[in-house]
Amino acid sequence: MSEKTENSKNYGRRDFIEKGMRITLGLGLAGVAGITALKGDKGGYVWQLDPFKCVRCGRCADYCVLTPSAVKCYHVYDLCGYCDLCGGYLKPDANDLGTAAENQLCPTSAIRRRFIEDPYFEYDIDKELCIGCGICVEGCTSFGNGSLHLQVSHEYCVNCNECAIARVCPADAFMRVPVSSPYLIKGDFTVGTATGSE
Repeated sequence: MSEKTENSKNYGRRDFIEKGMRITLGLGLAGVAGITALKGDKGGYVWQLDPFKCVRCGRCADYCVLTPSAVKCYHVYDLCGYCDLCGGYLKPDANDLGTAAENQLCPTSAIRRRFIEDPYFEYDIDKELCIGCGICVEGCTSFGNGSLHLQVSHEYCVNCNECAIARVCPADAFMRVPVSSPYLIKGDFTVGTATGSE
C-alpha cells in the first residue's frame, strides 16, 4: 500500500470520528434543551396538589412515576403551634416524647425536630427522605393545626403530560397551576388562583 493511500485512509477515519462526535454532541445538546423545555413549561402549567382537597390517602407515595415520589410534605411554620406533643411527628401511642424511631410517625424519619425553648420545638422536613405518604399530614390534621401538607415538589417532578397520581386521586385534588406560581401553600393559597385539570 502506498504512503498516500495510507494517509488518505487515516484521514478518512479521523474525519469520520470527528464528524460523528460533532453529531453526537449536537444531538445531546438538542435533547437536553428539549427535556429542559418540557420540564419547565408544559403550556405554562405544572401539576400541583390542592392541600384543602387532599384526603391523605397514601397514593402519592405509590403511584408517582418517580421513586421516591415527587410529592413531598411541606411545613407552614405560620400555622404551626411548635408543640412538644406534635401529632405529625409522634405516634399517638408513643411511649416517650423523645426522638427515638419507635416514637416517630414518619416511616422514613423525614421530619427533624429541634428544641427551641420549653415547651417549643421546630419541625423541618428532609425532602430527600420524604416519600409523600401523607402519614404525618394525617396526624397533624387530626391532632394539630394542620401545618403539614403535601405538595408536588418541582425540583423532583418531571411534569408528565398526564400525572399518574392525578389519575388515581380519590379527591380529584390534582390540578394544573401556572408555572409562575407552582405551589399552593396553606396560608397563601386562595381558591381560584389555580386552574382545574387541563
